[in-house]
Amino acid sequence: MSNLSAPHFHDEEAAYAYVEARIWPQGPVCPHCGGVERLGKLKGKSTRVGVWKCYQCRKPFTVKIGTIFEDSKVPMRLWLQAMYLIAGSKKGISSNQLHRILGVTLKTAWFMSHRIREAMAGDDGWPLGGLGKVVEADETFIGTLPGREVKTAYFHKMKILALVERGGRSRAMVVDSISIPEIQPILLDNVRRQSKLHTDEAPLYKSIGRFFFEHNTVRHMSGEFGRGPVHTNTIEGYFSIFKRGMKGIYQHCSHKHLHRYVAEFNFRYSNRVALGYNDTDRADNLLRGIIGKRLTYQTTGA
Repeated sequence: MSNLSAPHFHDEEAAYAYVEARIWPQGPVCPHCGGVERLGKLKGKSTRVGVWKCYQCRKPFTVKIGTIFEDSKVPMRLWLQAMYLIAGSKKGISSNQLHRILGVTLKTAWFMSHRIREAMAGDDGWPLGGLGKVVEADETFIGTLPGREVKTAYFHKMKILALVERGGRSRAMVVDSISIPEIQPILLDNVRRQSKLHTDEAPLYKSIGRFFFEHNTVRHMSGEFGRGPVHTNTIEGYFSIFKRGMKGIYQHCSHKHLHRYVAEFNFRYSNRVALGYNDTDRADNLLRGIIGKRLTYQTTGA
């Protein structure tokens, strides 16, 4: 990971300028009336950093409004440091670690982490795969669902479905069950029909696989883990990183927060070095996802 010596990590004015350049690439926009003209930056010893005024609706505003930063008293430079650290840590970074690095309270670090994960949620809207491309699909199980302490098969586990385009992006999500009615619509919405679908021998994929150009299975139960290009090793690697992070870094995650942790690992995988993204690129892409993702402490379900 490159260092944190850039000016926007240590100077508040530089931090605001950095965020404004990425959120308002065409110049500032008033979040109250949508105006782009007659806007001025307020200056003075008693004026907060980053405050603008719209002389059309006469209201002040900052780049924080309508983003994960709204109503936060944490300095912008610390937000940028936290985003850089979370985006660049392959297996994640705990709230305790952020608390120590940033010098904020543990509660603040935890809340910042969840706001940042909220910004990581979502995708580019384009289905995975395409003609000649391979998409691997599989599910994994983690933790225990509330009220299901009786351990019967995987009924008591939290369930995650992942789709990984070989050599490309990933898309993972928390699901309620591993069944055709739940899994089939997800695959049809997120994977192009011209793709080659690679899965294990789970019966549900046999039914779903007929919708795609080609469906190949690997018989794990028989000790088979690949036949040349036919394998699910890519998605197994994805789950390996996810589980090492969840068990080694985060250690415990409740069901109500799991979707945010899944979004975090999904974001890093789809913005990894192999696809041409460095730590700075990854943090910048994360910054572009902050709009419209306001999250209050109450709505995190803390």
